[in-house]
Amino acid sequence: MSDVIPSQTPSRRRFVGAAVATLAATSLSRLAFAETNQAITEVAQPTGSGKNAIRPLRLHVPESQLVELRRRVKATRWPERETVTDASQGVQLATMQKLARYWSTGYDWRKIEARLNALPQFVTEIDGLDIHFIQVRSKNQNALPMIVTHGWPGSIIEQLKIIEPLTNPTAHGGTASDAFDLVIPSLPGYGFSGKPTTTGWDPVRIARAWVVLMQRLGYKRYVAQGGDWGNAVTEQMALLTPPELLGIHTNMPATVPDDIAKALKFGDPAPAGLTPDEKHAFDQLDYFYKHGLGYAQEMANRPQTLYAIEDSPIGLAAWMLDHDAASEALIARVFDGQSEGLSRDDVLDNVTLYWFTNTGISSARLYWENKLNFFAPKHVMIPVAVSVFPDELYAAPRSWAEQAYPRLIHYNRLPKGGHFAAWEQPQLFTDEIRASFRSLR
Repeated sequence: MSDVIPSQTPSRRRFVGAAVATLAATSLSRLAFAETNQAITEVAQPTGSGKNAIRPLRLHVPESQLVELRRRVKATRWPERETVTDASQGVQLATMQKLARYWSTGYDWRKIEARLNALPQFVTEIDGLDIHFIQVRSKNQNALPMIVTHGWPGSIIEQLKIIEPLTNPTAHGGTASDAFDLVIPSLPGYGFSGKPTTTGWDPVRIARAWVVLMQRLGYKRYVAQGGDWGNAVTEQMALLTPPELLGIHTNMPATVPDDIAKALKFGDPAPAGLTPDEKHAFDQLDYFYKHGLGYAQEMANRPQTLYAIEDSPIGLAAWMLDHDAASEALIARVFDGQSEGLSRDDVLDNVTLYWFTNTGISSARLYWENKLNFFAPKHVMIPVAVSVFPDELYAAPRSWAEQAYPRLIHYNRLPKGGHFAAWEQPQLFTDEIRASFRSLR
């Protein structure tokens, strides 16, 4: 664990690493058991003191909760089948029944619990709220630190497949100079981070908390990455211009020009003179605004009304699956037995994390808190790298990216992948991160 405990200087790394290693070996009987949401976490004695303390964390969901989850899934009261032959009315009954069958009879939560517990996880209080994060240091002393932020309906589960390739590149087709140290936090109200009890935790405030987190971990230089809400937070970090932040990478950039946004808002035709890439992006956004935005509108306006997703595991799963048409179709194929970028276990690992942490509504409130125009350029002036996956909500054209990010240092269109890029296509995503930040090392 000495490779992964917060510090920068070698002497401090050895001291803190040894202290926590000793704690892990000798102090298990003194672990304080704290109930975080519905799942039980074991929080060890902290390194540091006071509000800046960093507390190692392990997960353990009681068997009784696993039994109760399976009971609830089996007891689902199903609606009738949709009256169409496609998913235009929502997630199809056949998909959800296949998901329920596997969830209640074949799925094993203990596998992902063990996988998470094999990683260094911590909790620290920032701005009055506990922030949970994974921190994995590369053995390469020249590794570039990077904070990676998930979105909705994602979690830290999204990033697990990229940890080993980025921190240990020589074992995964890279060179030692490609190494990263990774910090992967859970957004407030998500996973094992605390749930805000007052208003104000929007992407701007989260960005400030992330800057504090990286400072608290001792990083003197780092980069940041995000998609979905992760992009919103990462861009706000860039606007804060902390001197340690060298640049950012996004797989869901905010680049939509004003004239495009206006046409989409009022349902007007695409402006004349668009290139094929620009017209394709316009059509993707037009479809999303007309057919795929309902979940976001509900959470932005009335998140507290979503009681059903906290009471029904199948209700929660269906709500999370219906994020965008491409992802929903991919997941439907997965439960039909096809081999895709995600597996049945991948999907249920993420949904089950939401279930055990009881974060369906607390995560939804981020939409209510947000006052930013999601796809509008934010005038980020530090170096930015953009990776465009074809099945994202929209494939940002290079022309829009160049306008939105004056210091665009990398732009690439990938052959496959969608909204959950790191989760669906970890190899392509890893290659993109390596290429994106090579010039900033």
